[in-house]
Amino acid sequence: MEFYRKLWSFDSLLLICISLFWWWFAQVMLHIVHVNADISWGRTIGGEHRADWQLYDCDGCGNREESRIRYNPSEKDIDILATYSDHSGTVRIGKVKMGDLSASWILENPVDGNRDEAEGSQVVILKDPSQADTLVGQNGIDSMDDHQSGESQNQHPHLTTMSPIKLKRRMLRQNRRKLRTSELIQRDKDMDEQMQEAAIGRSRTLDNLSQGKYSIWRRDYESPNSDSTLKLMRDQIIMAKAYANIAKSNNESTIYDSLMKHSRESQHVIEEANSDAELPQRALDQAKAMGHVLSVAKNQLYDCHTVGRKFRAMLQSTEDNVNAMKKKSAFLIQLAAKTVPKPLHCLPLQLAADYFLHGLQNKKDVNKEKLEDRSLYHYAIFSDNVLATSVVINSTVLNAEEPEKHVFHIVTDKLNFAAMKMWFLANAPAKATVAVENIDDFKWLNSSYCSVLRQLESARLKEYYFKANHPSSLSAGSDNLKYRNPKYLSMLNHLRFYLPEVYPKLDKILFLDDDIVVQKDLTPLWSIDLQGNVNGAVETCKESFHRFDKYLNFSNPTISENFDPNACGWAFGMNIFDLKEWRKRNITGIYHRWQDMNEDRTLWKLGSLPPGLITFYNLTFPLKRSWHVLGLGYDPALNQTEIENAAVIHYNGNYKPWLDLAVSKYKTYWSKYVMFDNPYLQRCNINE
Repeated sequence: MEFYRKLWSFDSLLLICISLFWWWFAQVMLHIVHVNADISWGRTIGGEHRADWQLYDCDGCGNREESRIRYNPSEKDIDILATYSDHSGTVRIGKVKMGDLSASWILENPVDGNRDEAEGSQVVILKDPSQADTLVGQNGIDSMDDHQSGESQNQHPHLTTMSPIKLKRRMLRQNRRKLRTSELIQRDKDMDEQMQEAAIGRSRTLDNLSQGKYSIWRRDYESPNSDSTLKLMRDQIIMAKAYANIAKSNNESTIYDSLMKHSRESQHVIEEANSDAELPQRALDQAKAMGHVLSVAKNQLYDCHTVGRKFRAMLQSTEDNVNAMKKKSAFLIQLAAKTVPKPLHCLPLQLAADYFLHGLQNKKDVNKEKLEDRSLYHYAIFSDNVLATSVVINSTVLNAEEPEKHVFHIVTDKLNFAAMKMWFLANAPAKATVAVENIDDFKWLNSSYCSVLRQLESARLKEYYFKANHPSSLSAGSDNLKYRNPKYLSMLNHLRFYLPEVYPKLDKILFLDDDIVVQKDLTPLWSIDLQGNVNGAVETCKESFHRFDKYLNFSNPTISENFDPNACGWAFGMNIFDLKEWRKRNITGIYHRWQDMNEDRTLWKLGSLPPGLITFYNLTFPLKRSWHVLGLGYDPALNQTEIENAAVIHYNGNYKPWLDLAVSKYKTYWSKYVMFDNPYLQRCNINE
């Protein structure tokens, strides 16, 4: 019995050991199989079956890609209600199968760690622009039951859920972006409309005096792509001339003939066109043909040194031609500006004929006492232009508050005295007094007293003006052409330096040129305190322009030792003169002394402004600029507001308002004071 008891105990122990061994072996094999299965499943996640696996976040892991994977084939056809943004940014809702999603779809929702609380309230935001339209097309807008909502949150490793509150905030942000975008678009439209209106207004104020010309070097006010064909053809002609010259020097007669032929044809096509719109239809074909010829010429003739040398020669020749054209242009402008138009020549002839026909040469002046009354407002006008003088007086009287107190002293030459006299007898201004005098009646104005008159009568000065081969002629340049103006030979231009002798009984007088227009009452000028100065005038210097060094020769020690080259110049044309102070300082004597020193014209050129600057140096009181605006006879870009607010506007320059050369936008200021219904003007065809 004891033997069997021991044997059973041994057998039992052995069985227990064997059982434990097999249990351990089974556990090991099961673990190996489970691990291999996990590895095999993990490799299929990125493939086509990845939607068939249930994915859960691993415990304690923050990285989704380290999550534990479990297979759940029953969930591969789960429907998901997806909220997404299409191409236009609009938020849409669509229904999609979980198995149809690609890896680019993303489910967004803050993960708070409590999965049970999120179930039933999760909304899926799907982002994939490539499949947004497909979603809408397949299912439209659908609803989703609670079970699907609860199971859809773990369908994909790259999908997260978003709460309705966050979705609402996102939609509000998108709405704000849309509103801001629409505001910016509307603002851009408003700015475009304002720019268009400004451009239209600017175009209406542009003057057609100077028209734009083509230049390959200038791009002012031009679009880079405008008139491209015309510019190309002109450049081709220049290139053709260069290569033709090189071909001729290299005895390449075939290329030379071809280049010259196409150059003439291109020039014929262009003719006088100023834009692509004016070119004929065959222009582009001609440009292509010329381009082919130039390409052949370049392949055979191009040499950098030779072509560069040729272009330098062409540039030099072009500059010489431009300089020659400038001289001719200056001469023609001077000729057109100083030649009396036929209507203006007719007017004084008609007036003079009637003056002598009616025997008015013996008629005495009325109101002679007014001519010496110092309490009245006296004007001095020295001119041989009847029409221009009438505009000066008409504009002054019409803008005067008390025209009966204004007295106009006109001095003209012997040739125009009868016409000037007749005009103001037939067209006397209302209430104002007008007196016309002949400069030849001033017996004291002779060569023994007047330095300028003595110089004007000299043979040297006559040769300067009239000898064709003199250096001041056209061949020498345009600098001295303006000094050959006939007005510099007239004593009417220099009579302004003898005002105290012309009007010995007056204390103050306002000097006016005949190319001005008065727009306001000028009587306040007589009450201005000149502070001991003789001349009251508007200064003309702006920055470095119109200072003394422009008018005087500062290389001469006589000038450089007595005057400041940066002293500001001033304008003749509207000047208030204190004749009492003039006599006291002997201004006329100062003028004579400087004129005698300049008999050889080494101190300044001819004219009245340079000696005026010298004579009244440190004796000129600066008036406000609004009293006198200059430049209407040469500058088409003056400020329109300054012109309209000025008391006097001055057409100094060649473009006088009575000529066809006049700047069109300035001409109305002058023409509104012309009496076009006057019989004399109608008889001579003087029209607006």
